[in-house]
Amino acid sequence: MTYQLVLFDFDGTLANTFPLFLRLLNEIADEFRFRTPASHELDALRRMNTAGILASLGVPRWKLPAILRHARARMAQERDGIELFNGITPLLQSLARRDVRLAIVSSNSEATVRAVLGAPLCESIHTFACGVGLYGKAAKIRTVLARARVSQRDAAFVGDEQRDVAAARRAGVTSVAVTWGYASESALSPAHVLCRSIDDLEQALAPRVL
Repeated sequence: MTYQLVLFDFDGTLANTFPLFLRLLNEIADEFRFRTPASHELDALRRMNTAGILASLGVPRWKLPAILRHARARMAQERDGIELFNGITPLLQSLARRDVRLAIVSSNSEATVRAVLGAPLCESIHTFACGVGLYGKAAKIRTVLARARVSQRDAAFVGDEQRDVAAARRAGVTSVAVTWGYASESALSPAHVLCRSIDDLEQALAPRVL
């Protein structure tokens, strides 16, 4: 099927922010006094859900809002160095040409998302729902659906982390997971659809008749 509305996560799904995240992690850990993971731990962390990662690093939940605000601010300062993954621009353009409405649901700031996408591509985005808390995406997805007047069965949420998969399922939309972002492929197995390439993703969202 071709979805009427496709919602995208940003970090790790559309934009390659993981290298920047790793570079900023030591600074953020020092600021908020939690443990910095050793390089050999990264693969194990990529297989964990969000709660497991926070527990492993010793991050108290009450610090999360302040940590997210700090991380967004630092991402904004470094946004000129953030690039979209290869193939994302033509994918979004193709979906828009085929009358698929597009939305962004992200923990990152709207200003950073817009700056990285660029003005021409932003014109293709129906809704920006940004600055979302770690566990707030399901509610935002439902809000976007209501505003767009699109049913759950006609929408999909594309993400790269376990919390994205969980949010899609809680919101009642199709969960589409991509393997080039923050989480390992094994961690994304609960998704309805798993995509290993941009071509896989386009075929999942708006199949072309051969």
